Amino acid sequence: MRKVAVVPPDLLWQGMFEAESQQLSRSFGDNAIAIHHIGSTSIVTIYAKPIIDILVEVTDLEKVDERNHSIASLGYLAMGEFGIAERRFFRKDNLAGIRTHHVHTFETGSPQVDRHLAFRDYMRSHPEAAQKYSQLKRQLAQKYPNDIEKYMDGKAGFIEAIDNQLLPLSSTEK
Repeated sequence: MRKVAVVPPDLLWQGMFEAESQQLSRSFGDNAIAIHHIGSTSIVTIYAKPIIDILVEVTDLEKVDERNHSIASLGYLAMGEFGIAERRFFRKDNLAGIRTHHVHTFETGSPQVDRHLAFRDYMRSHPEAAQKYSQLKRQLAQKYPNDIEKYMDGKAGFIEAIDNQLLPLSSTEK
């Protein structure tokens, strides 16, 4: 089980995203339409796991699979869909084996792109909700310091409530 570390906001996270997005842009080539900073590190006022989450919008998901070697050269491990249909997921650890980056890749127009960006933008524009989320994350990290699955499960209800408020989906799309 992976250790759960939730740390205070760090202004360096934005720069880390920018540096990584430049490298990813080269690896994805002209298939990449947009690269977004998502996840808690993109919300500058809240506690977060110090992992930079990146969403890459592409024109063709199959072309992503063809570029796995290029993305792997940046230190990423290709994980396929990894639990979300029509996604390509990559993760990166540092030399000490500590997770540093996640890349979520979807085709432009995927409802998942809208969902991730809507959640991020809502948290950025609603500081009270962002602080509730931050507090929940801190509590869960204290309660489950060595169980990432329970930590993630503990956040799921909060995230789903916000998602349903912003982008109501039919039960077949959830």
